[in-house]
Amino acid sequence: MPKKKQPEETRPKVNNPNVLGLHAAVVEQPITDTLELNYMPYAMSVIVSRAIPEIDGFKPSHRKLLYTMYKMGLLTGARTKSANIVGQTMRLNPHGDAAIYDTMVRLSRGYGALLTPFVDSKGNFGKSYSRDMSCAAPRYTEAKLTAICAELFRDIDSDTVDFVDNYDSTMKEPTLLPTTFPNILVSANSGIAVGMASQFCGFNLREVCETTAAYLKNPDCDLTETLLAPDFPTGGELICDSAALREIYDTGRGSVRVRAKYRYVKEENLIEIYEIPYSTTVEAILDKVAELIKAGRAKEIADMRDETDLSGLKLAIDLKRGTDPDKLMTKLYKLTPLEDAFACNFNVLIAGTPKVLGVRQILEEWTAWRTESVRRRVYFVLKKKQDKLHLLKGLKRILLDIDKAIKIIRETEEESEVIPNLMIGFGIDQIQAEYVAEIKLRNINKEYILKRVNETAALQDEIADLEDTLNDPRRVKKLIVEELDAVAKKYGEPRRTSIVYGHEIEVYQEEEETEAYPVHLFLSREGYFKKITPQSLRMSGEQKFKEGDGLRQSFETVSNAEIMFFTDQCQVYKTRLSEFDDTKASVLGDYLPAKLGMDAGENVIYAVLPGADYAGALLFFFENGKAARVDLTAYKTTSNRRKLTGAYSDKSPLKCILRIDQDREVAVYSTEPRCLIFHTALLAPKTTRSTQGVAVMTLKPKYRLDTAAYLDETPIANQSRYRVRAVPAAGALLRQEDTEERQIGLLDDMGGNA
Repeated sequence: MPKKKQPEETRPKVNNPNVLGLHAAVVEQPITDTLELNYMPYAMSVIVSRAIPEIDGFKPSHRKLLYTMYKMGLLTGARTKSANIVGQTMRLNPHGDAAIYDTMVRLSRGYGALLTPFVDSKGNFGKSYSRDMSCAAPRYTEAKLTAICAELFRDIDSDTVDFVDNYDSTMKEPTLLPTTFPNILVSANSGIAVGMASQFCGFNLREVCETTAAYLKNPDCDLTETLLAPDFPTGGELICDSAALREIYDTGRGSVRVRAKYRYVKEENLIEIYEIPYSTTVEAILDKVAELIKAGRAKEIADMRDETDLSGLKLAIDLKRGTDPDKLMTKLYKLTPLEDAFACNFNVLIAGTPKVLGVRQILEEWTAWRTESVRRRVYFVLKKKQDKLHLLKGLKRILLDIDKAIKIIRETEEESEVIPNLMIGFGIDQIQAEYVAEIKLRNINKEYILKRVNETAALQDEIADLEDTLNDPRRVKKLIVEELDAVAKKYGEPRRTSIVYGHEIEVYQEEEETEAYPVHLFLSREGYFKKITPQSLRMSGEQKFKEGDGLRQSFETVSNAEIMFFTDQCQVYKTRLSEFDDTKASVLGDYLPAKLGMDAGENVIYAVLPGADYAGALLFFFENGKAARVDLTAYKTTSNRRKLTGAYSDKSPLKCILRIDQDREVAVYSTEPRCLIFHTALLAPKTTRSTQGVAVMTLKPKYRLDTAAYLDETPIANQSRYRVRAVPAAGALLRQEDTEERQIGLLDDMGGNA
């Protein structure tokens, strides 16, 4: 039967009229309900359980990893494979092995992100100062806990912190680690939550311990007297700004500036950078310096390279002759990440609530939390000693009549009645009676019992001392201070980041750069080069050349453009036009072999303006009839002037170079003479500069390729006669009408005017 049409008023309402045929309806829901029911639980979970550190200085992922390693016996035992640690940690952290291993890498000594690393690593763990130096897989690396982790887990089994069930309630894990020092200030930490973030810089362990001890003795003490400034694992120099530091100490927000350390090697005329700011990487520095070099703003630099090895970080900067290294570094501090700012945002979870706190407030919260942990530990020990004293008091009753105790046990018919009979016989409680009943037969002698009873007096003194500690806040503070002093003495290290003051350093004042202006370029066949302004060219347009010399190429561009010069020895020299002085048409110009420091007997044969993006390609035509198409990007480097060897193939003599920005037709001539016309799309581009290319012209044994030219710049009238659809080809014999005397100069030119 045909289906009845549903009445209009009973149809489900949908927002999209295009889906009326679907058997589904969109239920409208206020966005406030969506945010409250769906988004807020996620946001709070990220804030409270993932991204923001707590007062012990750890995020949950850090804490779960370290506690797992502690339970595996890696505090005192030998290293184990990282994959084993990662697998065990998944019992507490179900977020995946990659996330767990990344956490362990960051805590490791090998990675170098922390002043006081907690993982003693073996193998390749990467480096914090490099974005490209990645760590090895966990199956190849090994790890254990460092010695300082003993301070993280001290008395963890003495009820110093709370324990909760893990995600599947199969084991317990601590909510915090009972650190004996303010790790929240010692370990650098960063995290991005939902709607908030956290960024902690590290401070020197010894300074933090001394500052905390001073704070416990006098909460109004001047923190800057002992806590000098942040300290970073990558070293460098911190530019001290008292106002900025005080703002960080008071509010938990602000920034500090850190710059690299360097030394000048006079014998080699180079600068070695061996410490960099914590907030940057080697690659970021190299990229920025390369940009400056290519823009002509760092002409003092001949080359820069990364020479980092097993001995540590090292960036080498080769200087040009006469360069002042200190002045150059002042410029690089200003223009590159060699000087960088570290922003602070001390956002920490206090009892599950995120708060941005200054250093003094953090110390206040930490000391309050640590005081409670110590009190819980003292109470735990007190309770244990009170229980033991209670048992010994019961044992003392037995001492009065051991024979009676033996008689009671012997005459009791049922085992379950032994404890009640002892309780009745000696007036002791059940716990004491069970303790007496469990004494071994060999220990039922007066000597053993007297020794145990004599402990009673010592226990009573200890209990009284512990009770006094609990009731006296000063004694608790004294315990904390003693532990801080012990940590500082045992694990303290000198500062890695040295402190300099603003008045001690020179600030770079950038000179006004001259704007780029139009210029005309002229390259002669013998290698003379001129850069002439349009105004000068209008005054005297006749070019002067040496006798027998003539024009090879000419260009129009701007005064700071990059230029490449190809030579007859398979090399290319790169420089900028700003290296050449403006000249006049009436002079010979700069002799390039001398200007660029070419090898003896080396001559320029072609010039190219690659442009900022190195778009386009070069066609190299060789005597053996082959042609190679090489993208200009193959010549892209990070240096202002650099000699590149292997600029093109040396398997056959080079006859011609042409630049193409888009595919077009080219005419190739042989000495027979023959000619063929082909489209450059037939040549696949290569990224290897020294490629031999592919055969374009088939040659008879006694002939060779002579030259090549753009088709629209040749006098060929009957183009269809020479055009081919595929290469290689022999081409057609050249007719007289397709040659003209006015084009002889073109054929002699190695590529013509560009």
